[in-house]
This record gives sequence, structure tokens and C-alpha cells, in this order.
Amino acid sequence: MPPRRPDPEKLRAALDAQLVALDEPPYDGPAGTLPDALVSAVLTAYDRGLTPERDAARQAVRHLLDRLATAAPGRTVEVRVPPYAAVQAVEGPRHTRGTPPNVVEMDARTWIELALGRLTWDEAVAKGAVSASGARADLSGHLPLG
Repeated sequence: MPPRRPDPEKLRAALDAQLVALDEPPYDGPAGTLPDALVSAVLTAYDRGLTPERDAARQAVRHLLDRLATAAPGRTVEVRVPPYAAVQAVEGPRHTRGTPPNVVEMDARTWIELALGRLTWDEAVAKGAVSASGARADLSGHLPLG
């Protein structure tokens, strides 16, 4: 299943709300860079010790999960970032019902930092920021996202 296509108006609204919360001016860049600008704004909120705006965090997490699903298509591993989103990715045996045998779960900040390469898989696992179960629940070969 291809990743969903985000609504540019919703992305812009979430980004502008996050920028206002950061005391920064509204976004005035090209529409094509909205998702990356949103991820950057959410990461800035985390870096400042703030809780990002809920919709901004959700959209940023979803964007990066969609990029993972595109880069590593498949249905072997379910990657969960509650309460925002989950995707199935990585080639291999597919589960058809019930709880998947390979599950990776983490919070939004950990996911964003992993996806952008600010945190390695081994570092995240070592500090207990990632819960990974199953023989194929290792995303180190797919992160950071290119």
C-alpha cells in the first residue's frame, strides 16, 4: 500500500501553529518542503524543552513513517509511534491477522531523532527508548532515512 498523500493545507496549518508556539514567523517557503519544515519545527520544540503542538507532532511522525514505508516496503515489521501513527514496512514474511510477530514501538521524539540520524538504533535500544520484539524488529539497516 503506498503512503498516503498529506493535505498541504493541513500541513501548513500544523507548521504555522508550531512556529507560532516557538515565537517564530509563519512559514513562507515552497509547498514542496512543508513536510521537512514541519519535522524541523517539531524537533526545534523538543530541543527547546517544549512539548510540540499535537497536530504538528502527529504530522511530522506520519511523514517520517511514510518515508520509512516507501524506503523499506513490505509488511513484516509494524512500527508504532503512539498515539500518532503506525506503519508496516520491511520485506519478508507477512502476517495476516492478530498482533504482528515483529513490532517496534517508541515515542515521537525518539522516532524523529532516529529517522534524521540524530540518534542511532543501538543508542536508542541501549537507553530503553525503543521496544523491539521479533526476529526482524531491527530497523538499523533502514535508518536514518535518506
